[in-house]
Amino acid sequence: MNVLETLKTLALESGFASFFMAGGWKNFIMIIIAFVLLYLGIVKKFEPLLLCGIAFGCLLSNLSYFVVHMGGDNALYHPELWEAFLDSSSPYYHSYGHIMSNAGLLDFFYIGVKAGIYPSLIFMGVGAMTDFGPLLSNPKSLLLGAAAQLGVFVAFFGAVLLGFTGPQAASIGIIGGADGPTAIYLTTKLAPELLGPIAIAAYSYMALIPLIQPPIMKLFTTPEMRVVKMEQTREVSKTEKIVFPIVVSTFVILLLPSTAPLIGCLMFGNLARETGVTDRLSDTMQNALMNIVTIFLATSVGATMVGDNFLKLDTIKIIILGLIAFSISTIGGLLGGVAMYYGSGKKINPLIGSAGVSAVPMAARVSQDVGRKYNKTNFLLMHAMGPNVAGVIGSAIAAGFLLSVFG
Repeated sequence: MNVLETLKTLALESGFASFFMAGGWKNFIMIIIAFVLLYLGIVKKFEPLLLCGIAFGCLLSNLSYFVVHMGGDNALYHPELWEAFLDSSSPYYHSYGHIMSNAGLLDFFYIGVKAGIYPSLIFMGVGAMTDFGPLLSNPKSLLLGAAAQLGVFVAFFGAVLLGFTGPQAASIGIIGGADGPTAIYLTTKLAPELLGPIAIAAYSYMALIPLIQPPIMKLFTTPEMRVVKMEQTREVSKTEKIVFPIVVSTFVILLLPSTAPLIGCLMFGNLARETGVTDRLSDTMQNALMNIVTIFLATSVGATMVGDNFLKLDTIKIIILGLIAFSISTIGGLLGGVAMYYGSGKKINPLIGSAGVSAVPMAARVSQDVGRKYNKTNFLLMHAMGPNVAGVIGSAIAAGFLLSVFG
């Protein structure tokens, strides 16, 4: 037995050898990116519940490349299989059993993404955790949630100018809503090839809200505006809280039927919270269901980040456009807040306008923190929660509008 020959054979047949073969460098880079994302999620705590799963899904899908490249069987992810379901010209189109027999673990997870199941269930959990009381006590907050969607449409036109198609531009623009599930839902419907970079951009900017928003808030407001102390809002009755999700579901879905999965699940989750007779359902939505779906969503989205799909110039464009979209959405909310400041006789603190983006409750907390720096007696959190939850509804409506136009 030749020990050196045996060691040489093992080295050449291992996955490490394929790092140096055609295309292997791309997957190697993606593995490094997965490590960086894991660091950001675990050490820096940037949206860890999602970022850790996305990073590990990315790691698994790119490791599986090397297994296949060395002649092994990929038991994890086959990006071509889902397309075979949808492409009538594919030789696999009429071979459901053949496709399923070749599918890997992450392929089955990914079905929930492509079918729009996971984002909708996430919205159900968000609805169950959300108190719409601050919005109902101050309905004008809806205007701030609407104003904060400005970045969605500015980024859309910017993406079109950079050469993206209409559906792709719509998927990129929705990053400005700062709503990860909505971004994933719209992208899987319109531009699934961009799912990886759009998901990473959306959740990264959500995690960076405490760094991105304060400088913009200071730039678009004056010290006089930032010290305004707002009066306590009225108390909302239980009846109002129960009727609200029913009315919103009815009106919005009739107006934009394409919003039914997101708005319907969001409002059903909220109804379960508010009825007082479905506490078990509400608890399941907030905890067990939310955690399970988050695991499946994160790992399957991360699996789309294979080297050939992710390492492109378009990815850099998406990251930049996403930052622009998020920044302009913040500016839109602040400008709405400034308008309300003057319209109310200087009784509304415009800082709450920055919470019009859909990152609940982080954006509202940032409004509170910045306000406290200028007035220690100021408590803006509950006032900011109104625009914040309005932003959740606004981003879903914006996504529904774009889906109705390009879907």
